[in-house]
Amino acid sequence: MIRHITFERLHNFRDLGGYATADGRLVRWGRLFRSDSLGKLHGDDWERFLRLGVRTVVDLRYPWEIDAKGRVPEHPSLAYHNLSIEHRPYDQAALGPDVPVGPYLAERYMEVAVDGVAEVGRSLEVIASAGEGPVVFHCASGKDRTGLVAALVLSLLGVDEETVVEDFALTGLATERLLADWRAEHPGREAMWPGYGQAPAELMRLFLAALRERFGSVREYALGLPGVDEELVAALRRALLEPAAGR
Repeated sequence: MIRHITFERLHNFRDLGGYATADGRLVRWGRLFRSDSLGKLHGDDWERFLRLGVRTVVDLRYPWEIDAKGRVPEHPSLAYHNLSIEHRPYDQAALGPDVPVGPYLAERYMEVAVDGVAEVGRSLEVIASAGEGPVVFHCASGKDRTGLVAALVLSLLGVDEETVVEDFALTGLATERLLADWRAEHPGREAMWPGYGQAPAELMRLFLAALRERFGSVREYALGLPGVDEELVAALRRALLEPAAGR
């Protein structure tokens, strides 16, 4: 199956459709996308994006990132939501070479999960209530903040953990292009951290294990978020899963 959608400037735009759930259903194709920054859309890329029929964009970045790098172009068909789920900024490129990728970033993800409960909960609300139009959620590289939200959504839909981990690790296919973007934006510099742009499976496994240890399960964590309840989870499933057989 072809999950990555090719753009000139977007390197990590993926369809989350086709994944199987525990009850034998499938996530709908063409309904939920994850991406790196849509502020890079212009020209042919913008036309290609519009052809996907996206109606809702959830931008998970800080407002200052948007001010510096831009947001998805305004369009009458798009509802735009800026929900900055991360509250403690850090510079991955400046980390030392001895910082382990998986354990370090799993700790940062847990910070986001705890600090950003209002924004994470609202992100799930927006995705669940978006109606028939496709939704895209994104951050800067489409890896960390985006990966966290993708893991939550897929888990709530009933996708098994190993598939959630595999989806996260697909960002590794975009690592070199993401790193090339960073170098172009920082001429004369080199990223100090060998882990920049990497998305090892170990990282998502560690994060999901930490969520279970602290909250009991991904579902229990999500149900503790403001605005998230069983009714919202059911709405998420109605919106994003193929109808059950015979219905």
